[in-house]
Formats: sequence, C-alpha cells, structure tokens
Amino acid sequence: MTTIAASTLLLDDALVGPGWVTVQGTTISAVGSGNPPQPADVRLEGGVLAPGLVDLQINGAFGYDLASADRDGWQAIARRLPSTGVTAFVPTVITAPVDALVATVRRYRDLRDDLDEGARSLGLHLEGPFLAEGRRGAHAAEHLCDPTTERVDRLLGAGGEDLAYVTLAPERAGAIAAIERFVGAGVRVSIGHSDATDAQVATAADAGASLVTHLFNAQRPLHHRDPGVVGAALADPRLTLGLIVDGHHVAPTAVRATFAAAAGRTALVTDAISALGMPPGTYDLGGARTHVRDDGLPVRDDGTIAGSVLRLDAAIAGTIHAGVDPALALTAATRVPADAIGRPDLGRLAPDAAADLVWWVDGRARATWVRGELVHGDPPSAGDAVRSAEPGTSPTTEPGWIGDR
Repeated sequence: MTTIAASTLLLDDALVGPGWVTVQGTTISAVGSGNPPQPADVRLEGGVLAPGLVDLQINGAFGYDLASADRDGWQAIARRLPSTGVTAFVPTVITAPVDALVATVRRYRDLRDDLDEGARSLGLHLEGPFLAEGRRGAHAAEHLCDPTTERVDRLLGAGGEDLAYVTLAPERAGAIAAIERFVGAGVRVSIGHSDATDAQVATAADAGASLVTHLFNAQRPLHHRDPGVVGAALADPRLTLGLIVDGHHVAPTAVRATFAAAAGRTALVTDAISALGMPPGTYDLGGARTHVRDDGLPVRDDGTIAGSVLRLDAAIAGTIHAGVDPALALTAATRVPADAIGRPDLGRLAPDAAADLVWWVDGRARATWVRGELVHGDPPSAGDAVRSAEPGTSPTTEPGWIGDR
C-alpha cells in the first residue's frame, strides 16, 4: 500500500488541494483532501496529481501506424504514451476494404493479451468504411460502402468484444439498423464523416449512437436554418463530442463555444498518426502516404488534412489557452472519454478506480503510474519527497498550463 500526498489534485472534476491518494495493488483504495490519515510514502510538491489521460482516437505514434504495425510496434506505442500522460488509448483504424478490417479486428484479438505494459488498450475504433462520400476527408472513396447486415455481422463476428466503437454516417442506407445492431452487441457508435441533418442525427441517437467523431471536421456544419451534425451534437446531451485541439482543426472560438455548450461531455482526442513524436516527413496512414508539413499539419497528396501529430497533453494546454477552465480541460481528457466508452474505473481519482495516475509539472508528465506501477518519470523512494525540477531543467513549452500553480 502506498499513500501519495499532493499539493493539488483533480477530484470530482475540480482542482483542489492539498489532498492524498492511497494505492493498493492496481487500484485506488482511498482518496481524501487535507492531510492523509497516515504518513505519506510519497509527497509531491507543486504541480497537479490527476488521473491518467484517456485518448479515444489515435491512429499511430512514434513511427508506427496501428493499422499495419506488428507486435513490437504496438508495444512500443503502449510503452511510450505514458510519457505524454496517456495511460489508456483506443487504437483507431481508418477506412479499408471490409475484408481488411475483419483481418485487423482478428489480429487485434491476438495482440490484446500481449499489451500488458505501459498504456492500456481499450479496444478498437473503426473509423469507416460506412462514411459519407462527400465528407470522407482523407478516407479512400473506393472503400466506402453502406453498413449492410452482412458487413456489420462480419465485423462483429471477427471480434465484436474487441470493438470499442465504430464511426459511421447515419444518413447512409441501412445505418440506423446498423447502429441498433452494433449497440445491441455492446459496441458503441459515433456519428462522423457525415452530411446528416439534425433530424438524422437525432434518429441515430434514438437508435443508440452516443458519440460524435472530431466535432466540426468532416461533417455538415452549423447553420441557423440547417443545424446539421454540429448543431445537433452541441444540443443533444446524449452525445459525447470528440474535439481535436491542435491549432489546425478548430479555432479557439470554436473550442470555447463547444465547452460553453457541452462542458462535461466534450472529450479531447488527438487523432494522431504515426508521425506523432517524429520529425516532419512522409508517413503512412491506413496504407496511404501522408506528408507532415513543417508546421506539423499532416496532409494527403491533394492537401486534405489527414489526422494530426498532436499529443494529448498539448491538447489540454491548447484548450486552456483558448480560454477554457483548466479543470474542465483536464476532465475532458480523463473522466469524459472514460465514461464515453463505459469505463467508470478509469479517468478519475476515486476508490476502486484504476491506479492510473499522472503528476503534472510545468505542463509535462513528470511521473506516470499505470496499474499502480511507475512507468514513466523519476521513481521516488518510499518516504522521499519528489520535488519540482530546478529552473531550466524541465522547460515548459506551454506556459500557463495547470502545472504552473
């Protein structure tokens, strides 16, 4: 049993302090404010102790595309993500032929038991192939198709228990029946790459759709006489909204508007590709080349935006810089995404929750624990005080982030 005391914690979606967390094995056994009931084993001075980040949409990182990476590539991503504060992630696979997606689901089923180090994988996200051609973005048009019963059943049969959620356009033929079929099998459905009307979005939510993939991007925009996907998403409390805050996908005003309308159900996501953590150059995304410009924006040959190179910690910083309250921004990368995929054991500091923790100092993960084990940062000895870095030794690239308190 280990008790960690901190000057500031994220508790119940608010930044409070001082407080403490007791870890027993792989879970949190107790949490409290003020001084712990027994002497702390670790005392964190400065910064913020928070639950680990949960990334609901990531295509790859560190040179590996998750659609094609081998076992070593998957393990490399899982082991390195905690350096960004991410302790759980939903690997995303974009549009491909249904046969290829079936093979990917089966391959993931074979991989899942080996992914026991570093960040935990929470099941696959299939972004396609049931998308609108007019809103396909970087997805290959030739592989888009309707979600027929046969196609849906093939994906579920390949390993429905390994699917966290599926993104589809609810206006496609057969989509509402497909939503009901997926949800009935325990797979969540997200509305995305869609030209749906607000009425079609409402029908999809009635059928069980519960998320929206990268709000504003690749979907019918908001108009006062045609609210579309964006208007429906902002107004419908049943929907959790993914948002890519990387300085390219959405403007700061749109970030503030989203949180003003949907605070508590907006989830920050990265939509990162294999170029995350890598220099500008040419990378793979779902079998097609993507060029990362000097400004960090990934584009296809025709200039279409194709994912991001965003770190989730940088998304939090960008959200705060846009004018969102720090506690709301941090909650949008912890509890909200965890709840969106039915994992109440993640994304919070609470008894019986997983002992996935991050100590933030100057906007960076100074220490990260997964399943109660320190997997990144300075390993504190029992009874030692883990202190902030000396000036100049841990430069912050995001001034004013929650660690600067």
